[in-house]
Formats: sequence, structure tokens, C-alpha cells
Amino acid sequence: MQEKDIVSKVKIYGYEELSASDRTLIERAKAATQTSYAPYSHFQVGAAVRLADGTVVTGSNQENAAFPSSLCAERTALFYANANHPGQAVKELAIAAYANGQFLKAPIPPCGACRQVILGIEERYATAVRILLFGEEGTYVVDSVKALLPLQFTGETMRE
Repeated sequence: MQEKDIVSKVKIYGYEELSASDRTLIERAKAATQTSYAPYSHFQVGAAVRLADGTVVTGSNQENAAFPSSLCAERTALFYANANHPGQAVKELAIAAYANGQFLKAPIPPCGACRQVILGIEERYATAVRILLFGEEGTYVVDSVKALLPLQFTGETMRE
């Protein structure tokens, strides 16, 4: 038997330690939580995506009584960006969550499906997507989704 250690590097910033650009992207994600349609979970998530040309697009989670038909904020924003700005690489993604009348204290990470979509976008544009996970007690920052998805399933995986 062999054993392999997998280590992910996550930077944790206080809000004031973030750059103005990062704070702006987070504020857009926080604002997007208010466009969420979450009548079942009451868990509002917002995402903001910054493209290579500086354009920022947002998305929020959209629920449906048939839960598999719902869509996460991250994928809403990313799919909108790819559909409307197909020539622009995604450079950064900020995520925020709002529940019980307040933003969460701890950051929330993207679900597995969203991580896989982010990985596909990194492959599509051959560039890492920097991810900012906002929480009132600190913002986690990773330089690529690979820090959140250390064992990846990619197109290359199917060719090996």
C-alpha cells in the first residue's frame, strides 16, 4: 500500500486586508444574494465573476420544488458569463451566503458540481480561476479550484 498526502493552500484575509478590487467583487456577490430565489432552503447564495476584460457578472441560486432542477449561484454566474462573453476568460469568482437575516460568519465553499464546472472553465481558457469565499469572520482565497478539488476529473483523465 502507498499513501499520498494532498495539501491545499488557503489564504485567510480579514475584509480590510483585501484589495479594493477584491472587496468590490465580494460586494457584488453579497448584493447578488438578494436576487436569490430560495423559498425552500431560505439559504441565499450570490456569486460574482470577473472576466479578463474586467467585466463583472453575477448570479444567485435559483431553487425549484424539484430540487435537482435548481441551480447554484456559481454555475448561474459562470454559465451566464460563458454564454454572453465567450471570448473572455474567467479570472476571479467571489461567493457569499446569506441566511436568517445575515451573511454567514464562516465562508461557504462551492459544491462538488460547481467545483467541476470551475475546473472545466480553467481548462477551457487555460487559466486559473482565483476564488474568494466570503465570511464575516474572514475570506478564504485560493488561487485555483484545484486547491478545492485536489483529485480532478478532466478531459485529459479520459485519454490516459
